[in-house]
Order: sequence, then C-alpha cells, then structure tokens
Amino acid sequence: MEKEDLICREPEQQKEKHDPKIRHFGMIVVLILLLVLAFAASIVVSARMFSRMTREYREEIIIKTSKLAAEQIDGDKIVQWLESGADEKYIKTAKLLQSICNNTPYVQYLYVYQIKPDGCHVVFDFETMADELSRYFEIEVSPDSLGAVIGFDESFSDYIPDLLAGEQIDIVESNDTYGWLLTRYEPVPDSTGQCAAYVGVDISMVGVTEYNRNFVKWIVLISSAFLVTLVVIGVHFYVHTRKADEYDESERRRKEQQLLFEQTAEALAGAIDAKDNYTNGHSHRVAEYSLRIAKEAGKTEEECEKVYFAALLHDVGKIGVPIEILQKKGRLTDEEFEHIKRHPVVGGQILSSIKQSPWLSIGARNHHERYNGRGYPDGLKGEEIPEIARIIAVADAYDAMTSNRSYRSAIPQQIVREEIVKGIGTQFDPDFAKIMIHMLDLDTEYRMQETESGANLSPTTSLRCDSMYHDCTEGVSITRKTASIRLCSQPDDGFPEEECLPTLIVFDSLDGRVHPGEENNRNLLYFEYARIRLDGQVTEQNTRKAEVRMLDQETDLERAGFGEPERGQRYKVTAARYRDHARIRVSDETRTFEVILALPDTSRFVYIAIGGEHCFIHNILVESDGTEIGSDEIPRIAEEINFIKGCPEGDVPNLQVDAWRANATDGIPIRDGVTLAFHSMSLPTARLVWHCPFISVFSSDDGRVNGMNFREYMLLRLDGENWESDDHVNNKVQVEQRAGFAGWNVWKDENKKGLDCTISIKRDQNVITMQTENLGIAIHSVTTILDGVQDVYVALTGDQCAITNIRVSRGEG
Repeated sequence: MEKEDLICREPEQQKEKHDPKIRHFGMIVVLILLLVLAFAASIVVSARMFSRMTREYREEIIIKTSKLAAEQIDGDKIVQWLESGADEKYIKTAKLLQSICNNTPYVQYLYVYQIKPDGCHVVFDFETMADELSRYFEIEVSPDSLGAVIGFDESFSDYIPDLLAGEQIDIVESNDTYGWLLTRYEPVPDSTGQCAAYVGVDISMVGVTEYNRNFVKWIVLISSAFLVTLVVIGVHFYVHTRKADEYDESERRRKEQQLLFEQTAEALAGAIDAKDNYTNGHSHRVAEYSLRIAKEAGKTEEECEKVYFAALLHDVGKIGVPIEILQKKGRLTDEEFEHIKRHPVVGGQILSSIKQSPWLSIGARNHHERYNGRGYPDGLKGEEIPEIARIIAVADAYDAMTSNRSYRSAIPQQIVREEIVKGIGTQFDPDFAKIMIHMLDLDTEYRMQETESGANLSPTTSLRCDSMYHDCTEGVSITRKTASIRLCSQPDDGFPEEECLPTLIVFDSLDGRVHPGEENNRNLLYFEYARIRLDGQVTEQNTRKAEVRMLDQETDLERAGFGEPERGQRYKVTAARYRDHARIRVSDETRTFEVILALPDTSRFVYIAIGGEHCFIHNILVESDGTEIGSDEIPRIAEEINFIKGCPEGDVPNLQVDAWRANATDGIPIRDGVTLAFHSMSLPTARLVWHCPFISVFSSDDGRVNGMNFREYMLLRLDGENWESDDHVNNKVQVEQRAGFAGWNVWKDENKKGLDCTISIKRDQNVITMQTENLGIAIHSVTTILDGVQDVYVALTGDQCAITNIRVSRGEG
C-alpha cells in the first residue's frame, strides 16, 4: 500500500518540483534571506568603520592641538613662571592657549604641567568655555592655578617614568571622575632641547556612543527601508510573475481552444462544401470575402474574427439538405427550393447551442435576409438584419455568382459587379455592397473567385491540337507593351504538313479564354477578331480590314534537330496594339511576316491564344520587354474609330473615353460655383451601368487629372455610384430613384442613344455640393475637404462614353 501510495504521489511531487509558481516563490525567499544577511553584514561593518573613523578623527585633532599649543609656549619661561608668578608674556600665552582650547572641536581640557616626582606642577589649566565663546576676548585670564601641584592619577601610573624622563607617550584613554577622555601629552622643550613641561590635551568622548548609535539607527532605518522596498518589489515581481504565468497558461489554453475551434470549424465547413462538388471551397471563400469587407468597414480585429467564423459556418444548415437536391443539375422544383430555404433555420438551430459564440447562429440564420425585407426566413428589413449577416449576404452572393454551378458556368466579374450595383438597397446593405464593388474595382487581374482558395491556373506550355478550338492556350493580353511568344510545333503523322500548323486566335472575352460556342458567348461576351495561321493565312471574323506584309529581315531562328529537346519548327510571335489597330509579327527560320488588323472599336480588349490543327505545340514561352509602342509604329490601314469627330464643341474640347478613365478633360477650377452642361453618349460596346460619364473632384499642381501631387476627393458616376480616394475628405451622397426611372436596362439604352446632362456645383469654403438628375436618377452629394486645400478642380471622365458640347458657366452653381 505504501509503495502504491508512493507511486501515486510521485507525479504530484514531480509536478510540485517543477511547478514554476513554487520555483519562483523559493527563489524569492532565498533572495530575501540573502538580502537580509547582506544588509546585516553591511550594517555591522559600517558601524565599526564609522566608530573607527570617529576615533581616528579625534586622535588627529588631539595630536595637532597638542603640537600647536606646545609651539605657543616658551619652554625657558616655565621655571620662572612657577617660581616668580605670571608676567605679561604668561598672560599673552594663556590667552592663546585659552583660544585654542575654546575653538578646537571636542577639546574639553587643555593644560600645561611640569612633571616632578611629587606630582604635576600646574603652569596653565584651561577648560572649554563653550557658553562664553562670544565673550572670550573680554574675559580676564586668571593665573590662580599657577604653581598648584596635582597628584598623579592611578590610570597614569604606568606612564609616570616616561613622563619624568621627558619622553613622548601614546594617547591615553581614560574613563574616571573627569569623564571619558582621550589624553595626549606633548613635550614642551626649552632652548637646550630638554623637556621643560608637557602640554596635555583632553578630548571628550562624551556623545560618541550616542553619535555612533544614531549613525547605526539611521543606517538600520535606511537599510530597512531599502530592504522593505526590495521585498515589496520582490513580492510584486513574484505576484506579477505568477499572474504572468497564469496568463500565459490561460493564453496557451485559449489558443489551444481557439485552434481546436478553428480546426473544427474548418473541418465542418469542408464537410459541408464536400456535399456538393460545385460548391467546394465556397464557405472558405465567403469567409475570406466577408473578412475583407469587415476590415474595409473599419471593424476591430475581434469583430473581424467573428465575421470570419460566422461566414465560414454560414451554410452549416445544408447538412440537413439531401445530397440529391444539392447536386441536382438544372433548376430545382418549388418543393426542392423550399427544402433549400430551410437551411438557414437548421443552421441557426445547430449553432445556437454554442452559447459563447452567438454570432455564429446569427450568421447562419440571417444571411439570406434581404435589405428590402423580402428575404428569408424571418423577412427582416434594413438594420433589423444583424450586421454580420448583412456582410455575409454580399460575400455569399458574390461567390455564388462567380463560382461554377451544375446548371451554369461562373458569371463574369463585370456582370457580377453590375448585379451587385443593382442590388444596392434592395438585396444588399448599401455600405457593404459599396465596399464589395470597390474590392472588385481593385481586382484588376480578376484574382477573386474560386482561384482565391488556391486553385490558381498555371500557364499552358504544351498542347495537342486535333482540330481548331480542340485545345487552346489561355489568352495573352495584347496592349501597347510588346508581348513575345516562342513555341515549337510538330505535325501529326498521316496528315499533309501544310495542314498541320499552329494558329493564332485573336479575340476578346471577359475571362481571356477562347469560347467559340454560342452558349458561352452569352455570358463571357466572346468576340473573335481573326485567326492567323503561322504560314500567313488570315481568316477575318470581326475586323474592319486585315493586311499581311512580308518583311525583308533576317531571323535568328533555326529548325530544331532530331536530338534537340525543342524538336520541330520554331516560331517567334510578337504582338502589340495601339488604340484600334493591332500588329502581329511572325518569324520562323526562313522568313518574317506581319499582320495588321484594323479593329472594329477601341474599347474591347485584345487577346491572342494558340491553337491549331493536327499538330503538337510545345515549349511555349510568353514574355514582355515592358516597352510601349508609339502611335506611328503600327501602319494605319483604316480610319480611326472616332465618336466625337464632327460633334458640336463647347468651352472644353470634346472627350472620348474608350476604357475606364482612359481620358479626362483638364481641370475646371471650382470657386464659388460652376455649372457643367454637356451631351453624353455611351459607346456601342458599352453594356454595363457604369459605362457612362464620371465627375472627378480633385486637386493637383497643374490642375490636371493625375498631375503632380494629384489628390482625388470624389469620383461620382452618373448612375450614383461614388468612391472617395483621399483620407482627408468626408463625402455624403444621396441617390434617389424618382418617378422617371424606368429601370437600369432602360437607363443603359437611353445612354447609348445619347442624352443632355447638367451638373450644378457650388463651393462654400471647404464644402463642395453637386446636384444632377438624369433619367430619373437624382444625385445630391456633399464633399467636405478636411485639410484646407485652396485650389480644387472638377473634370469629366468616364468609361466607354463620348462627351461633347461641354459648356461651363460661372455663378452660384
């Protein structure tokens, strides 16, 4: 039993042995004991040293005083004074000795004795007159003691022989009827060098003990105070360390619990998404989008974490949805959709059991509520919907639109953006929808969507082409910066070599990929300009004109040998675009030719993908040297696409904006007030709500958009969307859909037909107010500039629109 008890106790003992609290407490106790011993030792040493120094100081005084007094006495006069009495010199010497006695610290007696066998014959005898020092020089010195004989004190019996012999003796310490004294005898020599008498000086040691005691008391008090301070600090350190250990332990447990929670949440979200191949990664993407929206909205780190995990588990209720409904291809029946609509309630019920994290159930239950009150399951409206759910609703809708589904492909980002714009104030909270739109505007490389979960595509380096469009690379964007493509091609066996060639497909689409089928054209806006076989044959699809030109220049390419890794025919392709013309130059080892394409517009993008027929294309390498071509480097083979030529021109030159803010008017100063009137027309390629004019309020050194020290305070579109670009500004925008608003599709159609617009701008010091109404969209904005800038300008810009007949009038605006 004892052995078992010992075995049972050993872990506890080991635990106590290694317990940091006990270890720290033991260290504190040992440290305090060492400090107490150190202070006690220092007090004893200090007291002894002080006592020794006190004595040495008095001994030094008594030695110097006795020698000084001896120097004042004429030894030859000693016998005369004792035999004949005092004379004038005696009186004078007496006064000097009395002064030395009175004015030397700690001297109680000063006397001059002639030592004879019968006793001490008094020559001078003085006692300190401390109370009468101020009247010292008025006192008559009395020679009454002269010649008196004093018997030897017993304490001096050992020194009498030396004194009778005129020898110097050490300092004598005595404590008798005269008190505690230190005494020194200094010989007074006569003219022959013989000792005529002794000067005796008595230093009182009265008070030394009290003095030492006071010193020790103060040392003890100071040391104790210091020790107590150290002990308090030590205890505080111990308490603090203990609390720190407890906090560290608590934090460690919290992190473990948090990690467990995160891993559980991640696993649960993964299990939910795994029920449907088409929604795999959906929960994680919605959580990431929601987190970014929360950060942009200025939420704290804790609030952002709550949003993230609520979004991660927002679809937990789908656990209760049959898998055949989740994975069904095509539209759901009403009954099946009703089953889907129950998942927020189920999710809310599941997560409501986590009492410490109520926001989890809120996100699950309310993420399908609509801002206008037409959502489910509770029909909440506006700010009745919890904020977390309003954030998740925007992120959830975005990912649903941009992800592949069993019944459709992912919707292009530009169309998704427009759908979110249309849903502001109806489906979505305006503030959070606006943040998501801004995130999309910053996502110029289209990296959001399913790729954010990690499924990024790698560039294609080889492909086998059985027929045209059978397999194609991703598109290479063609801009003013020259792009270079190198590749090798090998023909398939059994086909004529002239049919086994790579082909360049020149096109535009929202995702930069080739989509020749009509079904995909509808969503991805696939638009093919031409196909260029690498033997120089061009098939025009949607170009105004195409020309092939053979160039008389050498090429650095050679046909690859059989043993080389790049077997087959080598090609080098360079391509660039300037506005409505594109140039594609192709080289092999024998020749170089170029194709000039006159594009149908200036607004669409241009991509080149590699395809072909009956060939294996490999070692594909895409590069860009970063240099931009000039306007004269591509020969013009057709007239420039121009939608403002021949239109009326007002106070400001007409403006054609082919792409997002690709052009802008010069800045127009805003002083007291200004009114801008102009005609606007969306370009034929315009298809989205924001393909319209924009108004930019800004400052810059030269009054130009993007000029030196450019700062934009407000960018306002005619559809009412806005975004402030500077931190030192406060914008308030009211957008009202009035009776004349017939819907966004009608609004876009009317913009394509063209309309007249008027914008009234008023400035009152640092407050700028703008008002306009177009096709039933009434906009009232107030911009408050917070840093006192003086020169503020307004400029017109836009996206895929032509702005003409711009008139500027001054006044109150």
